[in-house]
Amino acid sequence: MAARYKVLVEHYERCFMEHGATHKGVDWPRAEDVATRHRVMLGVMRESTDATLLDLGCGYGALKETLDRLELPVQYQGLDLSLPMIEAARHLHPGTSFECRDILLDPLPPESVDYVVMNGVLTEKQELSFDQMEQFAQAMLVEAFRICRRGIAFNVMSAHVDWQREDLFHLPFDRLAKFLKAAISRHFMFRADYGLYEYTTYVYRAP
Repeated sequence: MAARYKVLVEHYERCFMEHGATHKGVDWPRAEDVATRHRVMLGVMRESTDATLLDLGCGYGALKETLDRLELPVQYQGLDLSLPMIEAARHLHPGTSFECRDILLDPLPPESVDYVVMNGVLTEKQELSFDQMEQFAQAMLVEAFRICRRGIAFNVMSAHVDWQREDLFHLPFDRLAKFLKAAISRHFMFRADYGLYEYTTYVYRAP
């Protein structure tokens, strides 16, 4: 499977080389949507006390900037498959843990963090087929949930739109729900209330 999702890494690295540590550098078209996505991702956390958060697919560490600005008491660490982005994240956020690692090939210990968020990791498929992207997404979700103690958050493109793009991963609610219940947890919720053509899913270990 690694050879398949390598095309996603290569796509994002091309964006990063062209646009640098900006929203376009991780292929988000509008800067104003970044704060919205971060707010929704962080909504997975149920408590206001210290929590450990793994930003899986962290890019250059934009979510860390949001956490610092909001002064949230969260112990943050970032992982990404792109070494150039990890190097940029380390430069921008000295003293923060950033690691270039493929969790499908080099897994983290089970239940090693409270929460895992994947912002934008599963929204684009580029030239992958729908089935190939779904296989990759399912593998990532199983592994992310194995890592967490409490819950995960991730976004995909909505299938309930006027038109769909071939390079994006539009995943129907019912198809995802069937997989989550069978393979991960029945304690999940969908959020499609924040004005973008995507939705975010929270999955928890307990109600």
